[in-house]
Amino acid sequence: MAGADHHHDHHHGHHHGHDHDHEHPRLGELELRVKALESLLVEKGLVDPAALDTFIDIYETKVGPRNGAAVVARAWVDPAFRDWLLRDASAAIKSFGFEGRQGEHMVTVENTNQVHNLVVCTLCSCYPWPVLGLPPVWYKSAPFRSRAVIDPRGVLADFGTTLPQDVEIRVWDSTAEVRYLVLPQRPSGTEGLPEAELAALVTRNAMIGVEQVVYPPRNAREAAE
Repeated sequence: MAGADHHHDHHHGHHHGHDHDHEHPRLGELELRVKALESLLVEKGLVDPAALDTFIDIYETKVGPRNGAAVVARAWVDPAFRDWLLRDASAAIKSFGFEGRQGEHMVTVENTNQVHNLVVCTLCSCYPWPVLGLPPVWYKSAPFRSRAVIDPRGVLADFGTTLPQDVEIRVWDSTAEVRYLVLPQRPSGTEGLPEAELAALVTRNAMIGVEQVVYPPRNAREAAE
């Protein structure tokens, strides 16, 4: 289907809705309880809101995604591991020690010159916590959940990602049963980099599919300009 605007995967659609019909209310109740507890702790002076925000940011953008980045870097340098990751993502990821709730059943989808993958949870916010940490706010937002399916190219453009028209965009619906990890393309010019430096290039957004991995990284390019 090269050239198609998007391919919305519905392999699990017939039971996706069933699970989320029950899961969504529980999540809403849980979020309300967490906010109430947070407000109480702040009111009593037991928690500093700024410190809490910093803590969440660390696990959302730094600690969590570093797990997934290590997996991606290994796949870039080890063809046998890459094949294993694409064949049985759960087992390959578990070999790093990354496992637990929200990551029991993983599938890895690979970006190529012909195909770009984008992950969304259309009904809720299913997300592979063991490899990506906490889901970002925009991932859980209604506009992203709907537009990723209807207008994936527009969503990618919002993140600064513009793809040739002949590249097929496949949209994968993360569910309570299956969660996805995007294996980004390895950027050119990184052939001599060690695995640890490759992992440092991999961003959370690239493993969701809204961005591509770039080299040199954006902050390095901006510093040079």
